[in-house]
Amino acid sequence: MASVFSKNKVIGLLLGPALFIIFYFLLSQTELTYKAVVILSLGAWMVTWWVTEAAPIPVTALLPMILFPLFSLATAREAAAPYGDSIIFLFMGGFMIALGLEKHNLHQRIALNLIRLTGTSGNGIIMGFMLSTALISMWISNTATAVMMLPIASSVTSLLKKEISEVDKPKFDRFATGLMLSIAYAASIGGIATIIGTPPNVVTVGFIKRFYDQDVSFATWMVIGIPLMLTILASCYIIITRILYPSRLKSIEGSNELISGKLAELGAISKEEKRVLVIFAVTCFFWIFRQNLNALIGSNLLDDTTIAMTGGILMFITPIDLKSASFILDWSDMKNLPWGILLLFGGGLCLAQGMEDAGLVQMVGDQISKQGTMSTGTLVVALSGISMFLTELMSNVALTTIFVPVVLGIADGLNISPIILAMPVSFAASCAFMMPISTPPNAILFASGYISVKQMMKAGVLLNLFSLILISIAMLTIGMYLYA
Repeated sequence: MASVFSKNKVIGLLLGPALFIIFYFLLSQTELTYKAVVILSLGAWMVTWWVTEAAPIPVTALLPMILFPLFSLATAREAAAPYGDSIIFLFMGGFMIALGLEKHNLHQRIALNLIRLTGTSGNGIIMGFMLSTALISMWISNTATAVMMLPIASSVTSLLKKEISEVDKPKFDRFATGLMLSIAYAASIGGIATIIGTPPNVVTVGFIKRFYDQDVSFATWMVIGIPLMLTILASCYIIITRILYPSRLKSIEGSNELISGKLAELGAISKEEKRVLVIFAVTCFFWIFRQNLNALIGSNLLDDTTIAMTGGILMFITPIDLKSASFILDWSDMKNLPWGILLLFGGGLCLAQGMEDAGLVQMVGDQISKQGTMSTGTLVVALSGISMFLTELMSNVALTTIFVPVVLGIADGLNISPIILAMPVSFAASCAFMMPISTPPNAILFASGYISVKQMMKAGVLLNLFSLILISIAMLTIGMYLYA
């Protein structure tokens, strides 16, 4: 397996620059401008490396910084500017806050308390895990959430396995499969709710801000994102517990003690957790009510990025113990911050800016508009469906980085609000439910041994279908009301 992977990686490494050269010479024979030729050739190179992961995805994102100046598309300063875009610092601030939650185990305490509240029947436990996983995934990465929830879920299934009778073994198998699938899916679904919940959301908001100077605020995203997240989560719960894997297990003896034991291990809430909770709550308050507060003071003083970075910085300057000079976070904690994601945003913004400057985005929109009238509803369904299919095969960040600028061109060509088309594409990019390789949470929970590929695909197809319907309804109702 390793040798096959290495061979594919070498092929990908060679294929990327080879396609750049081929595209460059072929496109040079067309009526495209020099800038458009270089951008499309570079896009072919980057997509190849992103899809094959021949080079680390963030490293591929650095190519525009090198090739734009070399091919005289931009100065080094201009090429580097998108890597410092304000939207990148919005996500960095969110990452810092998430590091504080994780370092002091506040996310685990929240999860355990939610699970305890939802009951100890088979379906109650699944609901508790889904709600806590989705809630936490709204603020920290879906991968970190899945990694945190797996050992807790494994403890519950191990406990039940000891207690279950031979007669009830089929019920246990369905419960265990449903539990692991529900956690994997909820980790991805939760990220839909907030701008910082998952990278595709940040990419989409960044493009809209950069190209249209249109602000998608934290609060307005949540107006669509939270109802959508809850309805997809409810669909997931029904599909797993009522349609595909109904366990009908009654209250599980010993599960209350297990959850209580894990909470006891955490001990009483510490002063570190209390301070993290205060910073987190205050940051969320300002994100949600930013527009109201700006209207109150008569100025656009507050900005989502400024609020995020303020929350992040507070994690470093809020003391735990003045005597020992210890703080909630110190700089060594920043090694756990996913710097590669920030570079990827920068590369995507740089490439998309080049596409905009070369007129490619407008060209796509013009070509679509010439095909005749197409209803907004049809476009939302079609583009979301394409995004949902592609996210099963490639990184959702790479997908939105490549696809959203094209969607914006379509919106321009048909005189549709760019948000109406781009936002559902971003939502759909988080709906990777069919395969273990589609997204890290799927792979992490697949490793539990309770899920087969066939089971994941069966559940994933149904959930994708429901998600596509719900995304389309959300954008054609709430989205049209807010942005049409």
